[in-house]
Amino acid sequence: MHYKLCFIGFGNVARNLVRLLERKRGALEREYGITYSVTGISTGRHGFAVNPNDLDVNQALQLVEDKQSIASLNNYQLPITDSLSVIQHSSADVMFENSPINYETGQPAIDHVRAALTAGMHAITANKGTVVHAHRELSELAKSKNKKFLFESTVLGGTPIFATFREAMPLADLISFKGIINATTNLILSRMEDGETFDEAVKYCQSIGIAETDPSGDIDGWDASVKVAALATVLMDSPLKPQDVQRSGIREITSQMVAQAKAEGKRWKLVASAERDGDKITARVAPELVDASSPLFGISGSSTGLTFRTDVLPDYSVTVSEREGMKGGPEETAYGSFADFIRAVK
Repeated sequence: MHYKLCFIGFGNVARNLVRLLERKRGALEREYGITYSVTGISTGRHGFAVNPNDLDVNQALQLVEDKQSIASLNNYQLPITDSLSVIQHSSADVMFENSPINYETGQPAIDHVRAALTAGMHAITANKGTVVHAHRELSELAKSKNKKFLFESTVLGGTPIFATFREAMPLADLISFKGIINATTNLILSRMEDGETFDEAVKYCQSIGIAETDPSGDIDGWDASVKVAALATVLMDSPLKPQDVQRSGIREITSQMVAQAKAEGKRWKLVASAERDGDKITARVAPELVDASSPLFGISGSSTGLTFRTDVLPDYSVTVSEREGMKGGPEETAYGSFADFIRAVK
């Protein structure tokens, strides 16, 4: 079966996804009978391109990485001036949404997913805003169109958290979860243990691409809070906004505090958690001191991990260990969307 694909947002994750699709093109056809072409791309800085027949995606990769416009690849009779136009005119079967996240509203990603589903496309996203601000609406819309709205890459990159609960743990009721879900802050705190100052550790994370130029989304706890909200919304069936999560970041953690904790055999971690008590969900992101008896103690560097407690399995743990120098995991995040593509169409 042949599928036409469009990409809304063409940053690191989307470009890694394209490379993965190209690398696995033969295996997709051999194992699943899937072939594909790219018919639309929307970028934040390098323009828009639509070709309902087949767009040269490798040339698009080269143009974007050379910081040039992709408009020369456009082969549509009307001007293409925005993302919604790409969705409307690409004739795609599957849309990958990777625009920058807006923590407060989830826009414009929600509009992108809504437009794609309305047009009869499967919608696959790494954008957490779509989940925490419109999960129920978009899931119901997808069901009404007999399409899929999938978002495995929104938490822990390509690790199949949502798919595991959906496919491998039927009717398991999630009672609580707790863990480390922001790799940047974990790496900062680990490097502070090794003697770096807070500012030095942040600069290192920026130098390897794991932290943004403005790292406040990570160090102030927003990224972790939106992931908590996404997990609670989907797995606990309890709509939760990032603003509902009690949130403290790591700005107040000093080198002296880290050194004292180390001397006592303890470590500071930015811990994310949520727990159900009757109909109420209590969610929190905050620095905590953990000792060697805690499963979080050994999660160091840019690794992350979660422990889930359900009514049928007391503790189900997932740890994602990453080697030092990993650049924020765009390859792993891309794989989550790649796997969602196969789930959607197979």
